[in-house]
Amino acid sequence: MKEIIIARNSSNTDLYLCSDKLNRHGLIAGATGTGKTVTLQKIAHELSLNGIPVFMADIKGDLSGVASDEGTNPKIEEKLKKFFGNEYKHQAAPTVFWDVFGAEGHPLRTTVSDMGPVLLSRVFNLNDTQASVLSLIFKIADDQKLLLIDLKDLKATLQYVGENTKSFMAEYGNIAPASLATIQRAVVAFESEGAAQFFGEPAINILDFMQTDTKGYGQINLLAASKLSQSPKFYSMVLLWLLAELFEELPEVGDLEKPKLVFFFDEAHLLFTDAPKILLEKIEQVVRLVRSKGIGIYFITQSPLDVPETVLSQLGNRVQHALRAFTPKDQKAVKVAAQTFRQNPNIDTEKVITELGIGEALVSFMDESGKPSVVDRVEIIPPLSRIGALELSVRKKLMAESPISGYYEKLEDSVSAFETLHDKAKEKAEVQETQKEEKAKSTSSRSDGIAMAVAKSAGRSIATQIGKELVRGLLGSLLGGNTRRRR
Repeated sequence: MKEIIIARNSSNTDLYLCSDKLNRHGLIAGATGTGKTVTLQKIAHELSLNGIPVFMADIKGDLSGVASDEGTNPKIEEKLKKFFGNEYKHQAAPTVFWDVFGAEGHPLRTTVSDMGPVLLSRVFNLNDTQASVLSLIFKIADDQKLLLIDLKDLKATLQYVGENTKSFMAEYGNIAPASLATIQRAVVAFESEGAAQFFGEPAINILDFMQTDTKGYGQINLLAASKLSQSPKFYSMVLLWLLAELFEELPEVGDLEKPKLVFFFDEAHLLFTDAPKILLEKIEQVVRLVRSKGIGIYFITQSPLDVPETVLSQLGNRVQHALRAFTPKDQKAVKVAAQTFRQNPNIDTEKVITELGIGEALVSFMDESGKPSVVDRVEIIPPLSRIGALELSVRKKLMAESPISGYYEKLEDSVSAFETLHDKAKEKAEVQETQKEEKAKSTSSRSDGIAMAVAKSAGRSIATQIGKELVRGLLGSLLGGNTRRRR
């Protein structure tokens, strides 16, 4: 077990996270401007320096400084001198930048199949009936061996099912055209937000997050999320999908000396707001079981009320920055936050929460025995990395030097549902064209036969008529001549 120092109390005692308890998850909460982002960067940076890989989303764009060893903030420098005197040195953490849109980091992609109908229903804002229809679409795609890799595959499959609804009804039940149309519109709207870039190949290999550099420092994976978070459901879906991937792909390992990865979920309220029951159950299951895969999850949000009780009860390491109590709802949040701590007889927790200054917090970490420590009022020690965003040129340079540079940038276009259905449609059109030509030939042949028969019949009629006329002429002439002679 390693002691990862995060804060210091008024008695000059350092408070630390136990590395073997990091998979018991945690919460960083507090009002806007109280110091949550610096606390997040501090914990992530310290984990990295202790050989623990990290994944976190950069909502405001100011966490990229974790990759720099330049100190540029005078206030932070003053605080560092307060804690360390002049005996400190800035340190950068090895950082890999990711971006769903591919602009500020390596492209982060998955396939439509891997995302699945439950998460897509959430981001498409489908009701229960429409969500069940989308699940049927995925089932039909599996049965028909149609690979759903990108959005054009999903659109082609929706069109295919819509055109052949009657043939699927016996096996899959009724597929309402109205629900299909709603899903199709949702896909188009989702695509217009730029989400098409998120689906494709090569899909992310989750093990690429769990690397260390030559010094043994854990890799910090930083997801550019300033644009992504403008679509809250898309943002929460991406992070939840990553958690689900970790849960599905990693083997059971139990409690380790240090976790394989610590995952920070910023703006956590976006994940839980208006989430359907089935999704909340999935989140609760992942949080409960992923710890045995060697993964720690830390939620960052303004108030503990943003996190459902079933999830909140599983968060063992707590950092609570100041909360304001201006409204009844605020007062309730303060009370709930105070009650989640193991009480300290020397601290009026509920009162102190409203009095904390910037960079101060109430902290309770899990001790060596696995119990939460009594709450303590502390000052967060600033990180030794830069506070604030990197310049884009520096970011681009780090991306070019990344161990995965150039791999995810090469978009692949495998044979999938779109191509398969396009070939089927082409083959069907060719068959129909051949049948049409054969029918035309058959019709033409019958017409020629009828014309020939009519011509032959007419010829025979003409020949007979001519013959009769000749006979009549000859006989008439003979008879007429005789008659005239008799006269």
